[in-house]
Amino acid sequence: MRRLVPVFFAALLVCGPRDLAGAQPPQVAVADTAPPVVSREFRAAWVATVGNMDWPSRRGLSTADQQRELIAILDRLVSLRMNALILQVRPAGDAFYESKLEPWSDFLTGQMGRAPYPYYDPLAFAVIEAHKRGLELHAWINPYRATDPTTRSVSADHISRQHPELVRKYGPYTWMDPGDPKVRARTERVVLDLVRRYDIDGVHLDDYFYPYRELRRHKEIPFPDNATWRRYRKSGGTLPRDDWRRDNVNRLVKDLYEGIHKEKPWVRFGISPFGIWRPGHPAGVHGMDQYSEIYADARKWLNEGWVDYFSPQLYWSVDKPQQSYKDLLEWWTQENLKGRNIWPGNYTGKIAFTNSAKWRTAEILEQIRLTRAQPGASGNVHFSMSVFMQDPDSLDERLVSEAYMAPALVPASNWLQKRGPPPPTIRVRIDSAAGDAVLDMRPGPVPRDAASGAPGLSATAPAPWLWVVQTSIDNAWTTAILPGTDRTRVLGSAGGRLPSDVRVTAIDRVGNASPVRRIVPALP
Repeated sequence: MRRLVPVFFAALLVCGPRDLAGAQPPQVAVADTAPPVVSREFRAAWVATVGNMDWPSRRGLSTADQQRELIAILDRLVSLRMNALILQVRPAGDAFYESKLEPWSDFLTGQMGRAPYPYYDPLAFAVIEAHKRGLELHAWINPYRATDPTTRSVSADHISRQHPELVRKYGPYTWMDPGDPKVRARTERVVLDLVRRYDIDGVHLDDYFYPYRELRRHKEIPFPDNATWRRYRKSGGTLPRDDWRRDNVNRLVKDLYEGIHKEKPWVRFGISPFGIWRPGHPAGVHGMDQYSEIYADARKWLNEGWVDYFSPQLYWSVDKPQQSYKDLLEWWTQENLKGRNIWPGNYTGKIAFTNSAKWRTAEILEQIRLTRAQPGASGNVHFSMSVFMQDPDSLDERLVSEAYMAPALVPASNWLQKRGPPPPTIRVRIDSAAGDAVLDMRPGPVPRDAASGAPGLSATAPAPWLWVVQTSIDNAWTTAILPGTDRTRVLGSAGGRLPSDVRVTAIDRVGNASPVRRIVPALP
């Protein structure tokens, strides 16, 4: 049952002839029920550009076609109630953005070093369009790959031409040698340049560190880093060779984590390593040993807290006893000594397979369910975006009807910033032109530092990253998550019904929430 309470708006609303506040406030029905708790869950898809896997669909598309395809991807993510994309912007020592450090990617224009025509900056465009839709954009880079087997052209300003001494041929790839400090410094310059110049929400590394092993006649081809190894030993280095290789990667991971946060403390750093750290961890697990084969000590990075989120690639079905999704996820969460976000990666693209490895949509729904059931895990990253554009086996429809039924906020990374934003300033008014009831939202004032003893309030807070707007009509709540750049939301049309209760929360760039601001609109 609803109760009737008098509502006085003089302190909350800017009064005027078209305000909902009047000289004689009417009786207003107020919701008996509290609004539902908004889920905290990372819901993201990788958008791979290497080999034109997800975007753009082929090399050399016009600027208009590239933008059209990217907007379609962003709109599909919104329709699926996802909240982030992880866009590959440095697939192979190249760039999907304007860079003075590396050439334009040939996966973009068909010729490495050639800018899009008519000119635009794809990453800048992607950031703006993603943020318009309330989506986070994480810039995905490969730290060491110099060329991919699908690379068709190499420009004169590519690292393999400018600094061939830093590059090693390995199987069908060329690889920047992780053992050379100049390679580590180059990767750090590339990442920090991205962080400084673009309003990205995160930087992301995948599972490629030292290359996966190549075989010739069933025998392993050793990675050709003898020159850097000898230089290390000659300089007084004492680590065994395998430990030295792991240390090279560890240094890069640690330096990136620290460097990114020094530039912009709110930009999160994430890694999606191979899903198995070492065979036997946990007991019964078999598979590739990334620790000894690609020299990735992923457990150490998580134990040390050198990441803000961790997305181990759990690319096996739930019924695989030697690569148990449930057991591996539980093991990774137990290794999370610093309390970082754990968002496992899922091979959702297998639903589009046409061979015996094909999955049904039910497999991914079960993996999401298992993730939600695991304490310490709070989201999923789907590989890769093209499967959602194809929508095999009713994937999209079932995802939104069975798993992503309501919008969700990205889990907070409150070790980066502990204090949330101040409560917003809100009012409800009648739009004089359209006659609509409109909610106005503004950032609230920030309290002065209590330690300084300064009284009163300081300047208005920066614009929030998101607004959470919850409205109740007849005790039925509706939740909307809106971009922080929005300043208004229509609550109802002239002569129609208004919500009886409105609650607004501001969300900052690392996911912290403000106190809730509540308003009870007076019904005209």
